[in-house]
Amino acid sequence: MEIQKEITNKLKEAMKSKDTVALTALRALKSAFMLAKTESGVEDISPEVALKIVQKQVKQRKDSAKVFSEQGREDLAKPELEEASVLEQFLPEALSESEIEAVVIAAISDVGAESMKDMGKVMGIVSKKLAGQADGKTISAIVKAKLAS
Repeated sequence: MEIQKEITNKLKEAMKSKDTVALTALRALKSAFMLAKTESGVEDISPEVALKIVQKQVKQRKDSAKVFSEQGREDLAKPELEEASVLEQFLPEALSESEIEAVVIAAISDVGAESMKDMGKVMGIVSKKLAGQADGKTISAIVKAKLAS
């Protein structure tokens, strides 16, 4: 619930300062929270679910910006990236590749993984440990590299 209160406060600040980019991003995020509550039929969503929603919203905006940039539409890509940066403030600090690698190595030894067949087990453990702190693509690439060697 903490992150939702923080978002509501930031939304109020954005309204007062007439920050349209932040306002748009935060309203969309608040809407995604309400949708998740409605779908699950609960009064409040857990902090883990809230974190996943924020991650999804950031990823959607970055993906959209990438597509717009590829099509030469920087006028559309720029607001998407600005909204993504507004939402990123609610995510925990991202880990460096070396920090992710250390967690992956520990998970591989815990599971006793020896080959690519064990990738699913390792990914499951690492993804849970690093929820919100690392991108799934980065984790996957590091796990593949470690299991292949």
